[in-house]
Amino acid sequence: MGQDLNGRRAVITGGGRGMGFAIAKRFLDAGASVALWDIDDATLAKAKVALSPQGKVITQNVDVSDYAAVEAAANDAANQLGGIEILVNSAGIFGATTTITDYPVETWNAVMGVNLNGIFHTCKAIVPYMQKSDYGRIANIASIAGKEGNPNASAYSVSKAGVIGLTKSLGKELANSNIRVNVICPAVVDTEMLADTTQAQIDYMVSKIPMGRMGTVDEIAAMVGFMCSEECSYSTGAVFDLSGGRATY
Repeated sequence: MGQDLNGRRAVITGGGRGMGFAIAKRFLDAGASVALWDIDDATLAKAKVALSPQGKVITQNVDVSDYAAVEAAANDAANQLGGIEILVNSAGIFGATTTITDYPVETWNAVMGVNLNGIFHTCKAIVPYMQKSDYGRIANIASIAGKEGNPNASAYSVSKAGVIGLTKSLGKELANSNIRVNVICPAVVDTEMLADTTQAQIDYMVSKIPMGRMGTVDEIAAMVGFMCSEECSYSTGAVFDLSGGRATY
């Protein structure tokens, strides 16, 4: 069966809502057990109620920008699930929509802390569990902004470019193992993150998409489902575009 995740154990950052929630739902449907990481207890509680009828779900309040918290949560998740073989890094923040001269330094650092450092932290903490199992799939969520750069979104664009570079580096590093590391670069997707930006910025991003619409979380989940399956066996360090045609420019 394609994208069969029966018996697999997955950690999904940003798993309480949006893309992470949709990915968790798809993984549970495919037979995996999941640990949802998020920073909002109410969001996690709601997600657990919604998803628990489909399979084993644990929730953990984790700030991925804090390595000590990530390391502790990874150990706890591995103990509760019996191991970790899949990691999906979907936690992210957009930051400010403004010029480089007006960009707040503290906001820049916060975006880097979650979007880029957070993925370094989770990979550093969780790859050893995959090596112990001699199997792993890592799916990082970047953005088309990381390939092309969006104006007035410098921190977000730079952080996502860093995720692409980290994915390529780690993919090569682990290529001789049974661990695959890939990254998906969506165009703008209809999620709660859009509340952090302006309508003008959203209109700009959609205007660059030949299909003329935003992506959906279910479309993201479908691609990630493949990236985290055994079928994704000969692709590592790769960039998967999901952009409604924008990446063709």
